[in-house]
Amino acid sequence: MSLLSQINREKCPKHIAIIMDGNGRWAKQQGEMRLFGHAIGVEAVREVLKACVELGVRHLTLYAFSTENWNRPKEEVDGLMNLMVETIANEISELDENNIRLRSIGDRSGLPDACRNELTTAMEATKTNDSLDLILALNYSARWEIVDATKKIANKVKAGELNPSDIDDETFSKALCLGDVPDPELLIRTSGECRISNFMLWQIAYSELYFTDKLWPDFKREDLYEAVIDYQNRERRFGQVSEQLND
Repeated sequence: MSLLSQINREKCPKHIAIIMDGNGRWAKQQGEMRLFGHAIGVEAVREVLKACVELGVRHLTLYAFSTENWNRPKEEVDGLMNLMVETIANEISELDENNIRLRSIGDRSGLPDACRNELTTAMEATKTNDSLDLILALNYSARWEIVDATKKIANKVKAGELNPSDIDDETFSKALCLGDVPDPELLIRTSGECRISNFMLWQIAYSELYFTDKLWPDFKREDLYEAVIDYQNRERRFGQVSEQLND
């Protein structure tokens, strides 16, 4: 029985988030520079996108570059930025053909001009597509996002547009980068690391976490299927007990 046939399409997560880890280690195993692993990792993105479209996933968020990644060697950072510019430019037509909308979360103002401009062009070109949202987390960290949302709410209170007593979970969620996107039901991290690394800390409060030893360039469509099957075999209780769910 194929992995795909084991998946219940009606119970697939509508939002999957992925921490794409292991590009550098994969490259070192091949005797190559770290940037080579990032370039090969683009193919894994294509594989996962195809699988998500096939399964009817509505939102796919990929942790592409964190605010902490600026601390990496300058040569690697510069190469990554150039790779992103080239990749985004090359993928616009295919995203459009597959009815995929490109979006982003993170502080775009901190990106190099070429990267920011290419990202803006691609988002504008695909903004009416409605099959799947591909959300790139670029110059992103969850702590930055939470602080940014807090500032937005504080400014509304200061302007008299919001009463502090009316602030609740929904208020805060809507102040985040993409307040219209539901929280991810499934968070995947590759490379065997079992940590969140400052990614979507507010949104993953009740996400199912899936860790795999596969390095990102080796992550294929079937690996996503396995993660979804694992997700579907879990009981999501949201603070309740099993008996309550079965009543």
